[in-house]
Amino acid sequence: MKWRDYMKYKNPIIPGFHPDPSICRAGDDYYLVTSSFEYFPAIPVFHSRDLVHWDQIGHCITRNDQLVLAKGTPNATGIYAPTIRFHKGIFYVITTNVSNGTGIGENEQNFIIWTKDPGGEWSDPIWLDCPGIDPSLFFDDDGKVYYCGTHGEIYLCEIDIDTGKRKTERTYIWGGTGGCCPEGPHIYKINNWYYLFISEGGTEYGHMLTAARSRNIWGPYEGYSGNPVLTNRSRGTSLKAIGHGDITRDQNGNWWGVCLGIRPVSYPFRHNLGRETMLVPMAWNDNGWPVMGNNGVVEEEVETDCLPACTEMYDSKKEEITVRDTFDSEKLDYAWNFIYNPYPQLWDIASGRGLTLYGNEIALSEADSIAWLGRRQEHHNCIARTEVHFVREQDGEEAGLTVYMNNRHHYEAAVTRQDGEDCIIFRRQIGSLWKTENKIPCTGERIYLEVEATKETYIFRCSMDGTRYEEIGRGETGYLTTETGGVFTGNYIAMYASGNGKKCVRGADFKWFEYSAVSG
Repeated sequence: MKWRDYMKYKNPIIPGFHPDPSICRAGDDYYLVTSSFEYFPAIPVFHSRDLVHWDQIGHCITRNDQLVLAKGTPNATGIYAPTIRFHKGIFYVITTNVSNGTGIGENEQNFIIWTKDPGGEWSDPIWLDCPGIDPSLFFDDDGKVYYCGTHGEIYLCEIDIDTGKRKTERTYIWGGTGGCCPEGPHIYKINNWYYLFISEGGTEYGHMLTAARSRNIWGPYEGYSGNPVLTNRSRGTSLKAIGHGDITRDQNGNWWGVCLGIRPVSYPFRHNLGRETMLVPMAWNDNGWPVMGNNGVVEEEVETDCLPACTEMYDSKKEEITVRDTFDSEKLDYAWNFIYNPYPQLWDIASGRGLTLYGNEIALSEADSIAWLGRRQEHHNCIARTEVHFVREQDGEEAGLTVYMNNRHHYEAAVTRQDGEDCIIFRRQIGSLWKTENKIPCTGERIYLEVEATKETYIFRCSMDGTRYEEIGRGETGYLTTETGGVFTGNYIAMYASGNGKKCVRGADFKWFEYSAVSG
């Protein structure tokens, strides 16, 4: 084996808020989906040929009439844990739209969507009479299709894949190894064994992946004596909260797993990027049980000789990237998201003025559809900039740049009008506490805004000419983290406009947006 045949890759393979990954293979192509919660378009779809380099090719939920995302506080609603499977030329995704309903069965709606082109449009939902979260599909050799889901414990039922109707009653098949929150089940048939992989321990620092198997799909399932098969709990590793995995076999016969994990900063641990997607080498021991990662541990840098396609070696210098969007295409880039289903009248890219956001009555502190467009923060160290043109005609109108964990935890710099005077403000909201911490006069219509992120701090700056930037405020990273105020998502960097109780008279034109990641 020549040295160049060994490849080194780095986790996460998909950085930023991309949790609960699920993977499938179609020939030499791999497809992966992740949770998206309250953000729209929903369920990002990624493609790869080597399992390391992934390109987003679309979303599964792209139409307002396809699905209405539930709204609520805290930000723990919307799309949970999709599973993707490829069967007889069709791609299927099954997932849950979670709301804040208080009655039994009111807060979980499971559904299937399908397509023949994962980068194109997906079907309308096929709704299921199956409670709980984290659903998965299993296509057996005899043509039967099974729904495997979470409702206290792991349960199974046979369904009609075309109608979603149950063909059998629900049967509980495994409760896990005793860890809390058994969830995220997937079934695979390998060497005449039905393997059941689930997550336990909750999606925090005690997270783990466990395995069981049976000769009969209905059980009984025997848990592996070496469980958990994957966890970074109580390990001195840079990656934490490893769990919620899915596996696939490549075209060369090698096995791989994808799972979620986090990259916390400082101590006590805090993470602001959200749960990210990791890749894990996998094998089977002599007794037919899975061996994942480095003896069950996921490492940040992995060296392997069995990736399914020739790929480039990992190079830390390639972390220094710049992405610039001038909003001159007919459609938004796949990286962009709205909060909840967007109102069409709140945004426009067809006017030739860049991205225009028409601020409505909704403020950043409300759990509703605001004139807001953001992209995930994917790197601890990065800089985002934008140029905004905004004529303020009423007190309270504002447009700016925000680092947004959720509607109760965000920092922003904005151009606004207060007491009849145009100005630029820096404001922070941390839970129920909020304060405008700085205000400087500004009479111009054209303003440049910048935020620099480090592992410790978000630093906001403004400029009148796009060259000389002046700091207007800063806030600790630790207050925009899951441990402090988040639930299941990660930070976005977003442009927004709001009338704070009334509609803005004019739109705010964002001429361009630039995101630069730097190593460090």
